[in-house]
Amino acid sequence: MDLSAFPRVALGSWPTPLEDAPRLATALGSPPVLIKRDDVNGLGAGGNKLRKLEFLLGQAIEQGADTIITFGALQTNHGRQTAAACAKLGLRCELVLTAKVPMTGEAYERSGNVVLDHMFGANVHVCADAEETAEAYEKVNHDKAVTLPVGGSNGLGTLGYVAAAVELVGQLTERGIGNATIVVPQGSGATAAGIALGTELLGWPGAVHAASVSHTAGEARQELAQLAGDAAELLGTGKPELGHVTVTDDTVGPGYGVPTEDMWKVLKLFAETEGVILDPVYTGKAAVKFRELAPASDVPVVFLHTGGLPGFYGYAPEAVAQF
Repeated sequence: MDLSAFPRVALGSWPTPLEDAPRLATALGSPPVLIKRDDVNGLGAGGNKLRKLEFLLGQAIEQGADTIITFGALQTNHGRQTAAACAKLGLRCELVLTAKVPMTGEAYERSGNVVLDHMFGANVHVCADAEETAEAYEKVNHDKAVTLPVGGSNGLGTLGYVAAAVELVGQLTERGIGNATIVVPQGSGATAAGIALGTELLGWPGAVHAASVSHTAGEARQELAQLAGDAAELLGTGKPELGHVTVTDDTVGPGYGVPTEDMWKVLKLFAETEGVILDPVYTGKAAVKFRELAPASDVPVVFLHTGGLPGFYGYAPEAVAQF
């Protein structure tokens, strides 16, 4: 797939590693498992949003932007990575955040991604509700500002994970793995949508399992299909079928950003077998589904690690109580 027609800035370190996880596989009693380490891609403490931002900010700069505005929850990984990217590129960053996750306390409200947002020089606007969010947005929006969607998830941002799918399938092919199941967290949607679209366009015979961390399976599936379709339209490839994609919501628990007992257990499992840290919001809940799927699989299973380590510290009191 030729993505050269789309403006792009260099933000991450590619390709990210694809690591064998033999001790994790042994603990699960499963076929071989691998971890795609998009948590270690460099800028701003890493994470999946950098792949999207390469395309989103490439376009914004081409349009003459001097300011980037985006949205998210208080501990948004997307906001933190956007702030870091803007610092690198010399752009003003306005983060309009809402306290929509039912978490409080010093750690959640002031540490983790929040303190990094300020360190990267972003202007952070914390809003209580939709009305305050709209007011804050109107104050910072201007002619040379470009607004990015929550999570960087639109058709253009999805191209970042179309590129990632090409990278990942190439790495699997180099290892002699022709068929596998990729397990990926789904929040705002573009990461899972890009992997789904990219693998379909490659004609890859494996499967993609998107574990929703926020929406119902039906809503998440619709969002994934919409984003994949938007990206396919940009590429001129026609509407994707996505027959190899499964979406589930049974590991969300009480809600987005709310810890679960299973999530804490799987964080401990990844840490004590492979020294890999997951986060409580995205990768932790997706890994609960991974833990269920891997032992029942007859092909290797790949866990796409989307990052989020700074956000872990927002949950430090809860983690201390667990471990």
